[in-house]
Amino acid sequence: MSKIESALDKAVASLPKLKNWVMTRLCALWKKASPYLHLDQLKKLDYATVKAFALKYKWRILIVLVVLYAGSKAYDYFFPAAEKKGGVVTITSVVVDKKEIPLVIEATGTIVSNSIVDIRPMVTNTVAKIHIKDGEEVKEGQLLFTLDNRNDKANYERLKALADDAQNQYLRAKELVAKNFISKAGLETSLANAKSAQAAARSAEVQLSFDSIRSPITGRAGIVNVFPGSLVQASNVVSTATSSTATTSVGSMVTITQLNPINVQFVIPEKDIPILLENQLDGEPLTVQVTVGDSGKKTYQGKVLVIDNQVDPSIAAVRVKAQIPNDAMTLLPGQFARVSLVASNLKDALSVPSQAIVINPRGRLVYTVDKDGKAISKPVKVVYEYQGNSVITGIEPGDRVVVEGKQNLRPGSKTKEAKEAKSANSAPAAAAPAKPAETSAPATPSASDKK
Repeated sequence: MSKIESALDKAVASLPKLKNWVMTRLCALWKKASPYLHLDQLKKLDYATVKAFALKYKWRILIVLVVLYAGSKAYDYFFPAAEKKGGVVTITSVVVDKKEIPLVIEATGTIVSNSIVDIRPMVTNTVAKIHIKDGEEVKEGQLLFTLDNRNDKANYERLKALADDAQNQYLRAKELVAKNFISKAGLETSLANAKSAQAAARSAEVQLSFDSIRSPITGRAGIVNVFPGSLVQASNVVSTATSSTATTSVGSMVTITQLNPINVQFVIPEKDIPILLENQLDGEPLTVQVTVGDSGKKTYQGKVLVIDNQVDPSIAAVRVKAQIPNDAMTLLPGQFARVSLVASNLKDALSVPSQAIVINPRGRLVYTVDKDGKAISKPVKVVYEYQGNSVITGIEPGDRVVVEGKQNLRPGSKTKEAKEAKSANSAPAAAAPAKPAETSAPATPSASDKK
């Protein structure tokens, strides 16, 4: 629009020059025609003389007529007279009232899990039994894998028996000390032996527990990467298959992912950080609306968990993480998401449909209708714009703003309301754009449409 406005400004500025040029050409034409305009000369004029004059100066006469016509139209367009405003113009309008408008910041992000655990062995052993299937829902503490525990179990039973025997010897030593059959030093030695044997038994018990691998969280199991008889090692790599030429390895035996609730992570531009922090200080968690996929049919409501404590200088943005419910288990980590974050609320704001705003070389304006049905132009300033609605200043509550038909209006034009706007079925449709607070899901605007 800037190029159009610049061209219009240049056209208006060139009108005086155009007027001077036309007057010069008319004077020259007058000098040429003046010898024929005397009364005695007019009597001598005939068809042949007029035709010769017209043919001789035909291009000049044509240019003068075109310039006069264009100048007249341009003058009527830029400086319309009050008596030339035309008849009654049919319009559609909305009444503007004060309301609370949510200040929405839009961003794109990624669905991430609230907790992900890679299940790896603590000891080198072979898999004896697998207790879960691919994609199964597991609970915290549920048994996932059992390793070959024969050796560890035998070692634990041996040390447990020694610990029990040492404890019995200590109890007999206490009885003997009471009868002065042994010294107190012998009792202390017996106590130390009992404690040592019990510690060794507990250590063997812990070692035995490593052969029973349980889920540390509640979630969904991924693909199981091991099979009964597979050799697993106490490292970050689990060996799953070995042949004469190669060994196939994977990162974990299985991955447990928590899916409900689930998180969404996104970034907010640096310029919007003060708005987030001011609202965060109020104590109320910020709310988000999340849509996943291209359809956008399902909207998920959630709360902001944390705003990162530093700005990434490479993208001039801060990371934000929010949590949303996933009862239907339809969201998976890694999915692309569109996020609308309600950062604040504009109180006592005046909102109109963006299509009601007219842009001209002098700025932005809207047409309002007074009590007599006449159009009045009012310059406005756009404070915030979102999803086809604009919060503006320059009008008053209760003003009736023209939405449709404004292209035919001039200040003082008489108007009448369209019948469609007065019907019960279409009245909400005309007023709906002025209520951005009731919209449920964002479309595809930029991350922030503030002006």
